[in-house]
Amino acid sequence: MSGTDTRVQPRKSGLTRRQKRALSRGIQYAVFLAAVVALGATADWDRLQNQFAQADLAERMFPDIITLALKNTVLYTLSGFAFGLALGMVIALMRLSPVGPYRWLAGIYIEFFRGLPALLIFIFVGVAVPLAFPGTEIPGGTYGKVALALGLVAAAYMAETIRAGIQAVPKGQMEAARSLGFSHTRAMVSIIIPQAFRIVIPPLTNELVLLFKDSSLVLFLGVTLEERELAKFGRDLASETANSTPILVAGLCYLLVTIPLGFVVRRLEAKAGEATK
Repeated sequence: MSGTDTRVQPRKSGLTRRQKRALSRGIQYAVFLAAVVALGATADWDRLQNQFAQADLAERMFPDIITLALKNTVLYTLSGFAFGLALGMVIALMRLSPVGPYRWLAGIYIEFFRGLPALLIFIFVGVAVPLAFPGTEIPGGTYGKVALALGLVAAAYMAETIRAGIQAVPKGQMEAARSLGFSHTRAMVSIIIPQAFRIVIPPLTNELVLLFKDSSLVLFLGVTLEERELAKFGRDLASETANSTPILVAGLCYLLVTIPLGFVVRRLEAKAGEATK
């Protein structure tokens, strides 16, 4: 019997691993494209155009949707962000305080306002506060109410973000400052907090995007015609014309702000990642 090995060798696949990955991606793209084509073929584009794409209705919204609605939306967002940032800084420092009651109060605040929907906070500010304190007016009128409502919600999230940023600063920074004669407070203000803010700028910018969208809840405060923001402006005109084109245009105006802000967030996150390498 011959010593030659006559066992059948397994046949190797004709595709490499890279080719298999490319084939898998190609199949996924093809399935996605087929689904999009099928969806587009079955949609009633005439009805969609009549309901969402009436050019004459869109033209009626300008320039008021920019000079009034978008302007108010930006002002509401910035006022809420400013108040939330200031309050969030105080809550974050309380959270890090060696004094137990401060930590407990900060923890209760954070859990309470992070657990409630923003809508309930707006209703509380618009209804409960005037009932609880008759004759008391929140400074700034509607802008003050919005700043309070948005700020109360934002502060709970910003406080945790700022706290994490402060704790991310190396402890050696504080020790070095104290060795140079800095007091704890001066070291926090001059050295620790500025470094912490460089760390937390991306998530804070992301919080600004969220506040911009949450500003649509202003309608629950009962605003006047001159105080309307994008969502209220589009909704009123949609009810008046029995057409959804104004809502679509208002949504596009939101995207004009949120998409550039999202790009800024990604750039800041990329720079922060490069700085830590």
